[in-house]
Amino acid sequence: MTHPFHPLQGREYSLVTYRHNWGEDRVYFHDDKGDLSAIPASWTSVAPKDPFREVAAGRCLLRFVDLQGLIALAH
Repeated sequence: MTHPFHPLQGREYSLVTYRHNWGEDRVYFHDDKGDLSAIPASWTSVAPKDPFREVAAGRCLLRFVDLQGLIALAH
């Protein structure tokens, strides 16, 4: 689990299957209770890395304050 805000972040599970459901790729695994669980593949190390995220490295051209200013100008 690689999603930084997921409570299971850092845990490893055995992959059961990788499927495309409802417009997104999902990973299915058995949780600690043995139940089949699913999460977006992008939250795991199974999904290929997003090239945009790799190049951007977390940087953004506009700050939140800048976006709020643009919204105020549009109204």
